[in-house]
Amino acid sequence: MPVKNQVQLITYPDSLGGDLKTLNQVLNNHFADIFKGGVHILPPFPSSGDRGFAPLTYLEIEPSFGTWADIRTIGEKFDVLVDLMVNHISRQSEYFQDFLKNGRKSEYADLFITVEKLWEDGKPVQEDIDKMFLRRPRPYSTFTIEETGEEEKVWTTFGKTDPSEQIDLDIHSEKVKQLLTEFFTNFKKQNVKIVRLDAVGYVIKKLGTSCFFVEPEIYQFLDWIMDLAKSLDIELLPEVHAHYTTQYKLAEHGCWIYDFILPYRILDTIVNKRSAELLQYLKTRPHKQFTMLDCHDGVPVKPDLDDLIDTKEARQLVDVCVERGSNLSLILSDEHKAEDGFDVHQIRGTYYSMLNRDDDAYLAARAIQFFAPGVPQVYYVGLLAGENDFERVKEMGEGREINRHNYTLPEIEQSLEKDVVQRLLNLIRFRNEYPAFNGEFSVLDSAQDEIRLSWKKDDQQCTLLIDLKTNKSVIEYIDESGKIVEYTV
Repeated sequence: MPVKNQVQLITYPDSLGGDLKTLNQVLNNHFADIFKGGVHILPPFPSSGDRGFAPLTYLEIEPSFGTWADIRTIGEKFDVLVDLMVNHISRQSEYFQDFLKNGRKSEYADLFITVEKLWEDGKPVQEDIDKMFLRRPRPYSTFTIEETGEEEKVWTTFGKTDPSEQIDLDIHSEKVKQLLTEFFTNFKKQNVKIVRLDAVGYVIKKLGTSCFFVEPEIYQFLDWIMDLAKSLDIELLPEVHAHYTTQYKLAEHGCWIYDFILPYRILDTIVNKRSAELLQYLKTRPHKQFTMLDCHDGVPVKPDLDDLIDTKEARQLVDVCVERGSNLSLILSDEHKAEDGFDVHQIRGTYYSMLNRDDDAYLAARAIQFFAPGVPQVYYVGLLAGENDFERVKEMGEGREINRHNYTLPEIEQSLEKDVVQRLLNLIRFRNEYPAFNGEFSVLDSAQDEIRLSWKKDDQQCTLLIDLKTNKSVIEYIDESGKIVEYTV
């Protein structure tokens, strides 16, 4: 089942109307011809935290969202993509709860990484931890086993609480491989077409390394899971935030990858009105990518753009976004900050707000995204040109909620009346339907303050011209009768 070269939606199961049934209605009523590439439904599974990213199981759907039948119904008209947090599972899962009760006697004990799997005497060594790319102050949590009262230190890469809600899985364990096989087999049964491997970069734990994207072991795991997915006719999309060379290695390995560089590059181009770096990047990047501008996290900066950006210039761009209401996610470990102390992991806010709610600037950004080779994804807040949701940040105490507004049906209707949204929908239709996007891509000679991109297939050709002084975007294309038509985005 090849991935379709058309636009995909990214949404939470409850963000467009409240549940999966309503999501299906919204898709059919308003976007039937818009998301021909499919729908990425962010984790719809029972979860104990991190808005779905601490799943208890993949065999059930969270009842407040609906059922697998609702997913299958959406899957009749739209290819469905779901996440598999391949690195971890919830502390509240039946597997870990059984371990908490029975300790090493639990039938699930081997699913988890107790620390003596790394340090034989069970005593963590700070010198080893200092080398790791940490997502929390230390990479393990301490739990008390109910039956024996003994303490167990278990690997937990992620999680805001202590002990963490997200318990790492030991991918070397046969039991974990059985479990993942069971989850994938269920996805196939439920008509899921694409699986995003969330946090896959963290699955290998090896002393003396950063415990992030450890080579060559990571490829052995990827080969195993790619074979599994292929046997079920499911496409895989590994999600890795890392130095761009890591992404390129994945691409060389035959994987789909995410273009986590493009959102920043486009932002920089439009805010600073200069195109050279973006155009150079578009000439050299791999084509087999999923592209996005915004998502449920933020615009990636470090480590995705390490060695690609000047940190002083990056600081200025970050400051512009912060002035426009964005908040920041920062790198924790000193070792992974820039030499000058620059430590921005992601810029969080809606892309529309980062571009100062300027319709033309926003549509120019989308036009660049849609012309860049790859499968374009549009996040639901970006689809509706949503603005920063400060109330939600305050209410939830979580910076990422700035770009996670839950829309009611009346709010969706209201947003659809906005001129910028209608113009975006027309642009998506063009991207979905014009045949040249399956042809050959070119970056044309462009002045410093303009962008010219082109696609050509047989007699069909379309060219995007953006004037960065005014942010006006025009597409010239050859229609079916051979006439040159000009379309102002």
